[in-house]
Amino acid sequence: MSGLPSLRSMEIFPAVVAALRASQSAAFRVVHFSVQDNHVHLLVEASDSAGLCKGARSLGVRLARGINRACGRQGRVLDDRYHTRALRTPREVRFALAYVLFNFKKHQVRVPTRLDPCSSAPWCDGFRGRPAAPLEGAPVQVAHTWLGRVGWRRHGLLTPDEAPA
Repeated sequence: MSGLPSLRSMEIFPAVVAALRASQSAAFRVVHFSVQDNHVHLLVEASDSAGLCKGARSLGVRLARGINRACGRQGRVLDDRYHTRALRTPREVRFALAYVLFNFKKHQVRVPTRLDPCSSAPWCDGFRGRPAAPLEGAPVQVAHTWLGRVGWRRHGLLTPDEAPA
């Protein structure tokens, strides 16, 4: 994503959120996200590998179109590089959730609150002592899998003081 303004900028971030919101389907759900200057971290669920492939492709197209529209440009936006990993245990999901939601600390991004406003943290119901914002109109959906809803909590709720490993 070289040559583009920060994805966290007020010109581009709304386009990223709109793409996340529009990419949701029965077969592909964005459960959590974090937008950094030049990349995005996602926790997604899919009904099967075909749903994951189609959903990821749809999201990539929507992101490119939205970002290009916001920047008044044309051309490639996303690099061909991406990392995908199936999360199989409650501990892996807990670790990945903390990594995604607190990734701004790793990149030393300063935010006015203890939670990143360019992430799904406001809608996360897994913080100790902090209620989640209503999901109506949110760019994320509730996890459907046991690991995403319940399992990861076996290793403790999140606290805003955490940092990614």
